[in-house]
Amino acid sequence: MRKLILFFSLVISLFALDLTLEIVKDVGDQPKIVLEDATSSVESRLDAKFFKLLVGDLEVTAHFNVDTTRHVAPFDAPVNYAAYKEANFLLRYMLYYDDKGELDAKITLLDLKSGKPLLTKAYAISDKARYPFLAHAIITDANNILGFPDVSFLKRYVVFSKYTRPKHADIVVSDYTLTYQKTIITGGLNLFPKWADAKQTSFYYTDMSGTPTLYRVDIYKGTRTKIISSPGMLVCSDVSRDGTKLLLTMAPNMQPDIYQYDLRTGKLTRITSYPGIDVNGNFVQNDRAIVFVSDRLGYPTIFSKRIGSRAVQRVIYHGTNNSACSAYGDYVVYVSRETNNAFGRNTFNLYLASLQSDYIRRLTANGVNIFPRFGIDGETIMYIKEFGRQSGLGIIRLRYNKAYIYPLHVGKIQSLDW
Repeated sequence: MRKLILFFSLVISLFALDLTLEIVKDVGDQPKIVLEDATSSVESRLDAKFFKLLVGDLEVTAHFNVDTTRHVAPFDAPVNYAAYKEANFLLRYMLYYDDKGELDAKITLLDLKSGKPLLTKAYAISDKARYPFLAHAIITDANNILGFPDVSFLKRYVVFSKYTRPKHADIVVSDYTLTYQKTIITGGLNLFPKWADAKQTSFYYTDMSGTPTLYRVDIYKGTRTKIISSPGMLVCSDVSRDGTKLLLTMAPNMQPDIYQYDLRTGKLTRITSYPGIDVNGNFVQNDRAIVFVSDRLGYPTIFSKRIGSRAVQRVIYHGTNNSACSAYGDYVVYVSRETNNAFGRNTFNLYLASLQSDYIRRLTANGVNIFPRFGIDGETIMYIKEFGRQSGLGIIRLRYNKAYIYPLHVGKIQSLDW
């Protein structure tokens, strides 16, 4: 089994330099994992949801062949090896309330072929509503102890703007499945949230209720700080790696361009200057350049520009309506409108392109797929999936050619970051 895991990891590392390659692993090559539920002291509805979250997390890693049957056994009971002879690993878990009334969990991850325990660990969470993050932490740890590529994105917060009624949108923090949701900002039109740092302690958003104003909110301190205001348009589309600089789309004179704002000095530097539309700037090349959306050709597509230089270079040559993008390293994921229906619903698909070659890979096949955002690993993409009057979060695992959709049942997602 260990040789299989090492081979699987080697295959991943061999293709680490080219995400445009489509890599599909046969489920038969993946180790089979079984879940045993030892929970007895928490409400059955919560227990059932927790099991589904664990199964879902394992499937999203794309590293396992998951037994979706909910097996039950006491936590300290001997393992029934005969019942799991086709499986490689057993994850036994138990939810319970501690003496403080807080929700806890403990697990044992067992190698069924050798009989050796690989991981034994306890988890605790003070707010029961955040129980999805217990599941996400457990699967992240189990995945990592087995030597598979890191899946820490499972544990990250998602921040999104949600339309609640005309001219009103809230800012919500959730887990990636939307099982946990907490409204942080409400009242007025609050749009385009963007995490301020990799640790996700604070985020930026634009209050569009009056003159567009950019705020920074610390989710732990509960504070809100005004950053800058500008008439017409104001969106924070990206943050530098060190968190000191923001890329802003602003239109102080009714002309949208991209600016860089230095948080340390308060200096605002105009990066693009074009009598048209320049929006959605993203840092690339270690924050020395940007990619952005512009209508310089008479229709929106993706360009790049080195900060401080006058030269602008076209990046994408596919499609005639590329309305949004996100960048990671030498890669760009972007939206392309595939149809041109004046009175009907159009199709918007996502594509992945390399800044170092002409190769392009289509990521979605149909429907309305918009607002893509790379995850911290550069191998996972989140986006908004619209269907009818509803929307949801989509997850694409680039290395494994797999996608997952999590619908939002109330409201409609306007924008997101994670």
